[in-house]
Amino acid sequence: MTQRTRIFIGILLIYTIGIAFLLYRVMADIDPRYRESAEESLVETSQLMASLVEQDVIAGALNTAKLEPLFRSVYARQFSAQIYNLHKTRVELRVYVTDRTGRVVFDSTGRAMGHDYSRWPDVARSLAGEYGARTSRDVASDPRSSVMYVGAPIRWGEEIVGVVSVGKPVQSFGQFVEDARARTLWVGVGSAFALLVLAIIMSVWLVRPFGLISDYWKWVRSQPRLSVSRMVRRAVDVLRGGIGEMRDALTGRNYVADYVQNFTHEVKSPLSAIRGAAELLQEPSMPQDQREHFLVNITRETQRIQEIVDRMMELTALEARRSLDRVEPIVLAGFLQDVAGSAHTAASARDVSVRVAIDSPFATVEGDPFLLRRAVSNLLDNAIDFSPPGREVVITLQATSRLARITVRDRGPGIPDYAEDKVFEKFYSLARPHSHKKSTGLGLAFVKEIAALHRGHVELVNGPGGGALATLTLPLAARG
Repeated sequence: MTQRTRIFIGILLIYTIGIAFLLYRVMADIDPRYRESAEESLVETSQLMASLVEQDVIAGALNTAKLEPLFRSVYARQFSAQIYNLHKTRVELRVYVTDRTGRVVFDSTGRAMGHDYSRWPDVARSLAGEYGARTSRDVASDPRSSVMYVGAPIRWGEEIVGVVSVGKPVQSFGQFVEDARARTLWVGVGSAFALLVLAIIMSVWLVRPFGLISDYWKWVRSQPRLSVSRMVRRAVDVLRGGIGEMRDALTGRNYVADYVQNFTHEVKSPLSAIRGAAELLQEPSMPQDQREHFLVNITRETQRIQEIVDRMMELTALEARRSLDRVEPIVLAGFLQDVAGSAHTAASARDVSVRVAIDSPFATVEGDPFLLRRAVSNLLDNAIDFSPPGREVVITLQATSRLARITVRDRGPGIPDYAEDKVFEKFYSLARPHSHKKSTGLGLAFVKEIAALHRGHVELVNGPGGGALATLTLPLAARG
C-alpha cells in the first residue's frame, strides 16, 4: 500500500469516526429528551389529580371514592388514535394515592392497595413539600417494564395530608424514541454520504474539470465499432482514474517534492563517485591505466544518472495517465515468443537460456503493445540478471475463463525476507549477484503502473523450490 493510499484511507477513517461519534451523541441524547417531555406532562397531570382529590378532603382525611369508577371507566374506553407511526387504542396512565404516612389508599391498577410507599422518592419528597419523581420496573429483570412516576402533594390548608403519583410506562413513548433514532441514523448516514460524494465531485472538478467525460467521449469517437462491454470497461477505467486524481487532491500529495527527494537520494552516490574520480584525475603523476579506470567510472556513473532520469520521467508520465490512449487486441502466445527472442542476446551473455511455455495459445488481451512489451521485458530482464549461469528462465502463459496469467520464473537466490514488501517501491533495488550493483529501482514500479492501466496487477514472490516468480495478470479480451 502506497503512502498516498494510506493517507487517503486515514482521512476517510477520521471522517467516518467523526460522523459516527456525532451520530452516537445525537442518538444517545434522544431518549433523555423524550423522557423530559414525558415528565413535564406528568408534572401537570399530577398537579391536576392532586387538585381533584383535594376537593374531597374532609378535616384532613382523604376520600378517594370518586377515583375508582373514574379510572374503571377510563380504562374501559375504546378509541383509535394514530399518532404518526404509533396507533394508540388504550389509556396507559397510572395513578395511586397515599396518605400522610405513605400508605397506598388508592391504586388505579388495584395492585398496590395498602402497600407502604413512604420510601419511594416520589412519595417521600412530595410529603416533604419537594418535587418527587422516580422510574421503577414492574419486573426487576425486564428494563422494558419501567414506569416513570411524578408525585404531587395533597394539601388541606397549609398541611400536606397525602400524595398523588401519576405514572406512565416508558415503553409507551419508547416507540417514539426508537423511531426517532432510526430516522436520525438514516438522515445522518445519508448526509455523510452526500457530503462525501460532494467532496469527491468537487475534488475531481478542481483537479481536472470535465476531463473524465472529455476523455471518454474522445475514445468513443475513435472506435470503428462500438461494443457495449468494451464501453463499460472503458468507463470503469476512466472512473477509476478520476478517483485516483481525487485521492491525490484530497491527500495533498506533492509529486514534484516527493520525486525530487527520491531523485536527490539516488544520485548522491554516483555524483560522489564522479566528483572523487574527477579530483583524482587532476593529479599529474597518475599512471595512464589508473586514469583510464577512473574515466570508465565517470562514464558508467554518468550513464547511471541518465538512466535514472529517463526512467523517472517515463514513470511520471505513466502515472499521470488515467487510461490507455492506444488499445488493440494482443495474442499473447506470439507476443511472448517475440519478447523472449529479443532477450536472447542478453541471456546468452549471462549463459542463461529462456524458454516459453504456452498453455493457452489463443489467449488474447486488449492493451497497448508497446507498454506491455516494456512490462514483460522488465520482468524478463530481472529474471536473467538474477539467474546463475547455466540455468533457465521460463515464461509461462496460462488462462482462465476471464484472466490471462504471464509468469516469469528464475532459479536465482530469490527475494530476501526484508525485501518482500518493498520490491515495488520506487528506487528500491537489490544488488545483482554477478555484478553486485543495483539498478535504478524504477523498473518494477513501472511494471506496476502498466498493469494497473490494463486493469491487471503484478506480483513478485519466492517460487516453490527456490528462485523468484513474477506474475502479471491481465483480463482477457471480450469475445465477439
